[in-house]
Amino acid sequence: MSEVDDECRDDVHLWNEPHIRVETTLAILKPDAFEHHDTIEDVILTNGFTIIHEKSIQMSPEQVTEFYVKNSDPTYTSDMVKFYSSGISRVLLLARKNAVQRWLTIIGPKNTYIAKETHPKSLRARFGTDDLRNAVHGSENLEVAKREIAYFFSNRILEPLVTEKGMKNYLARLVNFTLIQGLKELCYVKPSNPMTWLADWLLEHNPNKPDVNPSIYYVQ
Repeated sequence: MSEVDDECRDDVHLWNEPHIRVETTLAILKPDAFEHHDTIEDVILTNGFTIIHEKSIQMSPEQVTEFYVKNSDPTYTSDMVKFYSSGISRVLLLARKNAVQRWLTIIGPKNTYIAKETHPKSLRARFGTDDLRNAVHGSENLEVAKREIAYFFSNRILEPLVTEKGMKNYLARLVNFTLIQGLKELCYVKPSNPMTWLADWLLEHNPNKPDVNPSIYYVQ
């Protein structure tokens, strides 16, 4: 087989070094943004998140207080308690690569006025009203995310979806060699329907497929 194109070779090389960190984080669509939850969830999915679990709740003042006290949030105020308990919120457990930071970027600065100036396309700029009614909440970091997820989804056992090391080892052990060979062959052949071609090639060259002798058959 001749050498693959340089561009194709670069794409194939990416499979040798997967650097993927899949995280989970908590998102809350606050009462002021609940009516827009379909639109906001579309934004979430468009940005590559998986919604693992979700629920709509109206928190009591006691629940709001417990949630913020448990997470030692310095922004906790009595006005916040009244606001959170004033209507229905949508709580979502999200997952994707670098989920915590990506979600914080999408929602924008906590202060809606600042968000409208500096990040006009952010969710807080689009759906927030003021510093208190800022539409959405996001976990500040991984440790906070773990606590917040445990608070709202206490009955859900969350195993790590995948770690970078685990994914790298899994791909290196069972996937990379065969897949890279298939991708090289794909670049060489350049079929009109590359996805179907690659799927067929992988089935044919699967090193773990059963060894079936077609000449053997059973007569009942």
